[in-house]
Amino acid sequence: MLINLSNVLTSEGMQMTREIPLEMRCFESRMGSFAVTDASCVSLVITNAGPGKARIEGGVKLTFRTNCDRCLTEMSTVLDLHFDRIVAVMTAEDEEADELGLTEESQLDVETFVHNEILVNWPAKILCREDCRGICPVCGQDLNQGSCGCDTFVPDPRMAVIQDIFNKKKEV
Repeated sequence: MLINLSNVLTSEGMQMTREIPLEMRCFESRMGSFAVTDASCVSLVITNAGPGKARIEGGVKLTFRTNCDRCLTEMSTVLDLHFDRIVAVMTAEDEEADELGLTEESQLDVETFVHNEILVNWPAKILCREDCRGICPVCGQDLNQGSCGCDTFVPDPRMAVIQDIFNKKKEV
């Protein structure tokens, strides 16, 4: 959805408040594709911040269907986004205009704006719980459900030469 900011950008002290339903059903990035299972309306307060500038404040709460990064269990992840950005009128040569979701005609693309906010606030690691044990590297069993009994001993690679000597049964 596009919001025309030309009145706010040109009128000193002008403020605009909007509640916009989010049409995004899926968030896609290099990390993968995540279905949006629940989303509140995007609340925006847009205020003139000087000639050709506007301050965008607001928030949105989103729920995504994700997987735990350690055990791969499907789960829901909630992002409660709060933003406070200054946008300015950009020329065609400026690359930042597209990044902020602001078009040359002083219109704000809310979907692009929210997408960029999700990218900035996406968690580095998504866990089903803080003490998630992950999966066994040998058999793939979920270690949160119990131990599998696999031998997971990894020898120290710095001692490999000494281990070779003992394996060949040579005297030291």
